[in-house]
Order: sequence, then structure tokens, then C-alpha cells
Amino acid sequence: MFSTKSRYALRILIDLAQQKSDDFIPLKDIAERQDISKKYLEIIAKDLVKGGLIKGASGKHGGYMLTRAPEDYSVGEIIDHMEGTFAPVACLEENAGECPRSGVCKTISMWTEFYELERNFFYGKKLSDLL
Repeated sequence: MFSTKSRYALRILIDLAQQKSDDFIPLKDIAERQDISKKYLEIIAKDLVKGGLIKGASGKHGGYMLTRAPEDYSVGEIIDHMEGTFAPVACLEENAGECPRSGVCKTISMWTEFYELERNFFYGKKLSDLL
């Protein structure tokens, strides 16, 4: 199950994309349109800035904007940034060491197939597909 942080991050990015503006969009405006607490959105926006998914500016004309075109964002990268790995089991995580059961594991092919399906689905969807 995906957290509210991921779902709200998507809503922030969709909202910014819908504004079709070269100006920074105030977070309070996004919070009002999305009916989400501005305080909670501040936490999420800070994380999105840290990940390079949006950029922010403070001051009178401050706010947030996308760092690239909506078609250049995959939903997978957004969820991955907010949640961490899509890997359903530890042995499929990036930089996972060799599993001691890899030679006898009867379920790894199932987990690998699921992981690839999930990853391909979300990485195949673009932010622009959600607009």
C-alpha cells in the first residue's frame, strides 16, 4: 500500500503541471485546491525539492514549480522517491547481497515477475498521462 506522502506528492506535481505557468505557485494555493493541510504539504514539498522533482523559491513571489515537463516525469520515479524501493522482498532490493537461499528458493521467480510488472507499470506512466 502506498502512503499518503506518495499520493499527495503526485497531487502536488499534477497541480503544478495543471497551472501551466512559468511562475512559482504558492503552496497555500495548492493546499486549498487539493484540500490538504499546508503544513503537511510543506514536508512533502521539501522532500520533492531535495529529490530534484520540483524547485522552490521563498519570498513574496515564492512557491514551487516543476523542474521539467510533465511528460518527463514517470509516476514510478515519484513513488520510488517518496516510498523507497518497489522490491517486494529484500533480496530484490538494489545493492542486496546474495541471498543464502538463492539456489533453492522456489518463490524468487514469482517475486521477480511481480516486481517487474509493478515497476514497468509505474515507470511506464508519465505525469502527463494523469493530467
